[in-house]
Amino acid sequence: MSSKRKIALACSVCGSRNYTINENPNRTERLEVKKFCKYCNKHTLHRETK
Repeated sequence: MSSKRKIALACSVCGSRNYTINENPNRTERLEVKKFCKYCNKHTLHRETK
């Protein structure tokens, strides 16, 4: 049984943690995706946090 850890995605502009995803243990670098930030009210780059 593999345990799924949750990771937060934080907005690179305002720093708010808007999204959570399940961790993929095979990935080595940090995830970066463009998503909508409701605080900035626009699409910004969201980075994986610890």
